[in-house]
Amino acid sequence: MPELPEVEITRRHLEAAMLGRVFVDVHLTHVRTARHNASPEEVETRLRGRRVRSVGRHGKFLEIELDDGQVMVAHLGMSGRWSIDGAADVPHTHFTAGMDDGTTIRFIDPRTFGFVAVYDEDDVLTSGLGRLGPDAWADPPDAADLAERLSGRIAPIKALLLDQGPIAGLGNIYADEALHRARIHPLTPGGELTVDDCRRLLAATAGVLDAAIDKGGTTLDDLAYLLPDGQAGENMTQLLVYGREGEPCDHCASPIERIVVRARSTHFCPKCQSPP
Repeated sequence: MPELPEVEITRRHLEAAMLGRVFVDVHLTHVRTARHNASPEEVETRLRGRRVRSVGRHGKFLEIELDDGQVMVAHLGMSGRWSIDGAADVPHTHFTAGMDDGTTIRFIDPRTFGFVAVYDEDDVLTSGLGRLGPDAWADPPDAADLAERLSGRIAPIKALLLDQGPIAGLGNIYADEALHRARIHPLTPGGELTVDDCRRLLAATAGVLDAAIDKGGTTLDDLAYLLPDGQAGENMTQLLVYGREGEPCDHCASPIERIVVRARSTHFCPKCQSPP
C-alpha cells in the first residue's frame, strides 16, 4: 500500500499539474471509487468548473482545496496511482479529469480500495480525516506529546502506528523501518514507551521518511505503486528490515524475523529490537 512518501511524491506531481487550473471535464466510472459521496455523478458535478487553490496532504490522504471551499480528498488504497497525461486506455482507470490547460489526470486503481471524494465543510467534519493524528513528516508531534497520545495503550506499538491516530502517514513498510532504527520491538505495548523512546522513534521516523521521499518512494516487485510520470520509486534498496526475512541485520548480522501483528506482516531484528 502506498504510504506517506509515495503520497507526498504524488502530491508534488499533482500540484505541478493542477494548482490554479480548472476542472473542465470529469468522469468517474466506478461506484466504489465514489463511495464516500452519494454517487459518481455527485463527484463529477462538484468538481466541474472548480479551480484548484492548493494541493495538500495529511498522512496518506491527498487534500485538494477548491475555490468554492470544498475539498477533493483522495486515497490510493492498496493499489491506486495517479497518472498525468498518460495513456488513455490503461485498465482500471476509474477517474479522469481534463483541466483547462489541456492536461489530463487519471486515477488508476485495480483493486478499488482507493477513492476520490469531494467534501464540503460538514462532510469533512464527519469523515475519517478528523481522527487522523499529526502528520508524521510535515507536522510531527514532539516526544512528550507522542508519549501522551500513547499513554495507557496496551496495543502493540506496530498496530498503533498503523492506526493513524497517534501519528498519521506510516504503513507497514515505514513502521517496520522506523521501529528498527529506533531499536523498539514491534510488540511493545504503546503505553510502555517512555518520552526517550518516543524521541528515538520520531527521529527514526523522520530519517526513514526523508530518505524514502528523496528516492521517490518504494516500489515493490508487484509495481503497484508508480509515480504519476510512470517511473518506479527507488527506495527498495534502502530498506533494512521490511521484506528481508532470514537475511542478516546490517547492524548485528542476526537473521531478520517476520511475525504477524494484528494481521499485518511485521519484520524486525530480534537482537537489535529486544522483546518487551
